[in-house]
Amino acid sequence: MRKLLFLSVFFLFSSLSFSQIQGEDEVYLNGDLIDAKFQDGDIEKFYNYVIQNFNVQTVEKPGQILFEFTVNEKGEVKNIKILRDLGTNSALELIRVLRESPKWQPASRGGKPISITLKMPLNFK
Repeated sequence: MRKLLFLSVFFLFSSLSFSQIQGEDEVYLNGDLIDAKFQDGDIEKFYNYVIQNFNVQTVEKPGQILFEFTVNEKGEVKNIKILRDLGTNSALELIRVLRESPKWQPASRGGKPISITLKMPLNFK
């Protein structure tokens, strides 16, 4: 009987603590998220920047480069990762372009700047 009472109390308190944590997460996730902006524009403006500054002669074959990066709280491009490339030269060229990128207006949640990670494709024919 004592074990049964102990197990009942244990499960009751563990489910209550889970509910509290879940509730806190929901409040945080429902905050007003404002996406990062590139030079007061949307993601198309960033694609235009990349296309204008990317040396296409470094692309060795047709296909898609898939990359991701973080726009931190200061609007800087950090943590650049090439997830799929079309050769070493094109990957290095894309990294160069991203490192030289002007600052973004950072994303914000609840009026406070936050960092976000963006994953993007770049197609070449």
